[in-house]
Amino acid sequence: MPIHVDYLVLGLGGMGSSALYHLARRGLKVRGIEQFGVAHDRGSSHGETRIIRKAYFEHPNYVPLLQRAYELWRELEQESGKRLFNPCGLMVAGSPEGEVIQGVRLASRLYDVDVENVTSREAAERFPGFRIPNGFEVTWEPEAGFLYVEECVRTQIECAISLGAQVCLNEKIISVSINAESIEVRTETERYLAAGMIVTAGAWSSSCLQELHLPLEVVRKVLFWNPVRQPLYNLDAGKGCFFFDMPYGEFYGFPSLDGETVKLAEHTGGATVADPGNVNRELMETDAPAVSRFVSEVMPALDPEPARHATCMYTRTPDRHFIVDRHARNQRVVYGAGFSGHGFKFSAVIGEILADLATQGSTAHPIDFLSASRFASG
Repeated sequence: MPIHVDYLVLGLGGMGSSALYHLARRGLKVRGIEQFGVAHDRGSSHGETRIIRKAYFEHPNYVPLLQRAYELWRELEQESGKRLFNPCGLMVAGSPEGEVIQGVRLASRLYDVDVENVTSREAAERFPGFRIPNGFEVTWEPEAGFLYVEECVRTQIECAISLGAQVCLNEKIISVSINAESIEVRTETERYLAAGMIVTAGAWSSSCLQELHLPLEVVRKVLFWNPVRQPLYNLDAGKGCFFFDMPYGEFYGFPSLDGETVKLAEHTGGATVADPGNVNRELMETDAPAVSRFVSEVMPALDPEPARHATCMYTRTPDRHFIVDRHARNQRVVYGAGFSGHGFKFSAVIGEILADLATQGSTAHPIDFLSASRFASG
């Protein structure tokens, strides 16, 4: 016999755990299905930390969503009693003509985000662990910082459960059938019939929503923890996050949490993944050279060779913006996809938006620019 539910959430990473929480917060009966465990390391929502910032160089339309995300992360901290966000600040450096520096300043100007312009002399004094390349300009966003990514996922799920949500873990989805009359999900152990559904399946989104032919590309990404040579990057010494727009790629990182290593990675690049369930998680010869070059050139107090690494996946759209929309065949099905690379910081508000769309059919949040219709042919 099938199990009948009001709302299903498929995938309980950053976005799904938030959607589960926001549905439960409204007093709704909801069940989340996750093929792995809570805050697992098989997808895109792991690796200890994620940067959060408001001066959004990718597109200023994201800023109102970020403003709400900040509010929601603070609310979740208050509700749970856990620390999820560390406002340690963010340094951004790049060519003054580059999209990154120009985008930071545009978002700051349009939405009055607090961003400081830092001169080369000031940068040398304020950021002694960095060699700023000649001709680069530097900004500092004091309200930026990082989220403790696994703790965020765990907390959203725990709070959802405390509000009555049910969670099915280590339950792999076999098929999803969506038509105008019904929503059916089969897993390895159960068959579910749902009145409404939210799909937040990350790298598995295309397989859960095959009929939509979403233009998603999954790429393999590697995170590195490099040993420190001098204590110039320590969080407890007031150091912040960083993002560098280099001629050969974009690189970002975090203050040292343990005083021994700094986590950093290349935002650009990445090899396409054919099967998200079968990703090479070993360190390959081609993984570290670009990051090691960046460290050698820009971070002299850091060892260019990593002490450890972790592998995750970006799920990207052609224009690198998210897709948040309702299903063309059944308006009671909503989905979010293509977040990876810069999405986790939004998960608090994306969960609220998906819950709005699932229960009301619309949201007051400005998400028109994230509609799947922008990829329609013709």
